[in-house]
Amino acid sequence: MDSQVAVALALSLVGGVSTSIGALVVIVNQAPNLKMLGLLQGFAAGLMLSISFFDLAHNALNSLGFLKGNLWFFAGVIFFGIVASFIPEPTLAPTSDVKGKKKKGDEGGKDTLKKHRRQVLFSGIVTAVGISLHNFPEGMAVFLGSMKGLRVGINLALAIALHNIPEGVAVALPVYFATQSKWQAFKLATLSGFAEPLGVIIVAYLFPSSLSPEILEGLLGSVGGVMAFLTLHEMLPLAFDYAGQKQSVKAVFLGMAFMSASLYFLSISLPEDLSL
Repeated sequence: MDSQVAVALALSLVGGVSTSIGALVVIVNQAPNLKMLGLLQGFAAGLMLSISFFDLAHNALNSLGFLKGNLWFFAGVIFFGIVASFIPEPTLAPTSDVKGKKKKGDEGGKDTLKKHRRQVLFSGIVTAVGISLHNFPEGMAVFLGSMKGLRVGINLALAIALHNIPEGVAVALPVYFATQSKWQAFKLATLSGFAEPLGVIIVAYLFPSSLSPEILEGLLGSVGGVMAFLTLHEMLPLAFDYAGQKQSVKAVFLGMAFMSASLYFLSISLPEDLSL
């Protein structure tokens, strides 16, 4: 058992570290301008929505039934809606106001830029939390796959690694823009990937002895609700403000299509009796 856990941990680290590769793609380039940041935030929002609706919520509905799956999903929405009402958020001035303030003086422009960066940083942290919650069950899948055989575990770990690279980009990009720190962007993206080996440890030593599969699926459905709420509440308004609604919506659907394709190729690498 211990050797199998060690193999699963090593394989999950391959997938987890791939978020660092996504972060490297971001930090080797210059920080984007506001319009490009808005488009990339829209793309990241598409990734998050696809994970939420087509992966986590979809699995909960299939496993628990329509009613229970929806109850778990909206429990996550309501819970984080309440939490968000207590989180102080920096006010975000429209882009047109930014130009006006810059004309009035450097001080107003600097204050506005600080507000933009605080809002973007909050969005980056939200993305990191969402990606971490998504990576957690992937670690579980790597462990269960490696239990079936090394070949299954390796194929699954490589598929997840490719799937995690754009997630690293989605986490690192807003953090890099907000902090201008390559190290902070790399660190947060890498930490979000470490949820994967954590999933291996949890499933190896706690599951299924202390957590029923039905409760686990329900909790993951709630995670889908949390991610959907945070995406629509935090990331989409930011993308609309910086890149405009029409361009941002295109970026959202591009992100959804990309993640859906990624989830498909990930699913076909799994054995028939194992699913994420």
